[in-house]
Amino acid sequence: MKSSKWHALGNVYLLVERADWAEVVIWNPDGSTAEMSGNGTRIAARWLAERTGVERVRVRVGGREVEARMLGGVDVEQDMGAVEVGVPEQVDGVELVTVSVGNPHAVVRGDPEEIGRLGPLLETHPRFPERTNVQVVRVDGPGEVTARVWERGVGETTASGTSAVAVAAATHGDGEVLVHFPGGDLRVRLEEGRAYLTGPAERVL
Repeated sequence: MKSSKWHALGNVYLLVERADWAEVVIWNPDGSTAEMSGNGTRIAARWLAERTGVERVRVRVGGREVEARMLGGVDVEQDMGAVEVGVPEQVDGVELVTVSVGNPHAVVRGDPEEIGRLGPLLETHPRFPERTNVQVVRVDGPGEVTARVWERGVGETTASGTSAVAVAAATHGDGEVLVHFPGGDLRVRLEEGRAYLTGPAERVL
């Protein structure tokens, strides 16, 4: 059985080759499975494109299918599908916006350094019976934000593809947004409630 190791902005994935199709199952450190992963599907898409020699591929994770296009170099653009943005609400005195990108997110505007406090508080809050991913985001200017991420079942991570989409949708609506994470940058384009995510996927081994 062949395998290969990849990373995307500090997140490491091991791919095991089984056939010519790409369906991704991602296990979190706590044993739960991820409903969706922007970084994971981007890596799987690049791996599949290299195997098949085509520029456009489809990757399924959970019940969602992502179409990806190779841009040259290490960058991949993904059609992440529809994004649902809720209305602002208060949870234990914290104002947030819920966003669904095939998985749940709670986006808080504030100092990203607060992720260590707000992440565990909101991830397991009764408001989110299935738990939630948490982002604390600072708007740096038009089309640019800085964020840190607390992923459910994982804790703080250096970057997250679906989190990039969530913070872009919560802070900007339509248009292009550059999202800065500790692990690197991702680009999001929002068009009529649909998200397109661009970022790197590099082979490690």
